[in-house]
Amino acid sequence: MNKKNVLYVKNLNKIYSKNSSKSIKAINNLNLEVNEGEIFGLLGPNGAGKSTFINILAGTTIKTSGEINVWGFDIDKNPRQVRASIGIVPQEVNIDPFFTPRNILELQAGMYGIKKKDRITDTILKLVSLEKQAKSYTRSLSGGMKRRLLVAKALVHKPPIIILDEPTAGVDVELRSNLWDNVKLLNKQGVTIILTTHYLNEAEQMCDRIGILNKGDLVALDTTKNLLNRIQTKIVKFKVNTKVNINNNSLKSTNILSNEVNELVLSYEKSSIGIDEIIKFINEQNVKISDISTDDGDLEDVFIRLTKN
Repeated sequence: MNKKNVLYVKNLNKIYSKNSSKSIKAINNLNLEVNEGEIFGLLGPNGAGKSTFINILAGTTIKTSGEINVWGFDIDKNPRQVRASIGIVPQEVNIDPFFTPRNILELQAGMYGIKKKDRITDTILKLVSLEKQAKSYTRSLSGGMKRRLLVAKALVHKPPIIILDEPTAGVDVELRSNLWDNVKLLNKQGVTIILTTHYLNEAEQMCDRIGILNKGDLVALDTTKNLLNRIQTKIVKFKVNTKVNINNNSLKSTNILSNEVNELVLSYEKSSIGIDEIIKFINEQNVKISDISTDDGDLEDVFIRLTKN
């Protein structure tokens, strides 16, 4: 295991036995490495095994087999050090409404055995922009502030790795971007981020690398850029001065999506035809092109293809 790996998972399995004849594989032979300082996305539909994986790291679920090493500590031999190396931001907002943010962070620090003089409560409150609300009851905080307080709670023991479990589920757009600004700031300070999300555009914008889980299997693991490059079908839109004389047999592996007097929209397989060939075909008909726009597809296309049964 080289120094760069902050999380190393080998042949991890989790099987839930309902009865002697029926068992459910929540995680199936998972192999994974996360590098120091990266933002790593773990994606997958509901029931893919993402939460099970996080619960195993958190120590609330026991793995069936396999090995996990976090920040150099083996989860079986040094479970306490593993937990100390990770800060988990849960999906559910589970905060006592009659405590203030400062109380909550102090209490959390106490639970981690951090001495009063070593606590960084004020620094954390500032980091998540809650210093003005430090002494307000949490029941009076907005939804966004409560989310940020969960992030703050996960930072109390200065863990090198933060895990965000569906951090923006049910959160409005403004709050979401605010939360991501916080996450990027943490990452800039050297914290490794692992996040699970349903929002694929979010993962596309935030993550350096992405693993896609489906029914307990890791169906993809690559840089975000490489995953996007897997999409073969591109869509191109031409603004033209007259209708183009074209049908689905005119050019190989193209498909006409619409053909109007001033606009032609095609999809094409980029592995078998280049856009220059399509332009040449249109120009040969004395049609003038005034504008071209292409749609490369997005992570959703990759996701759907990889998780199709």
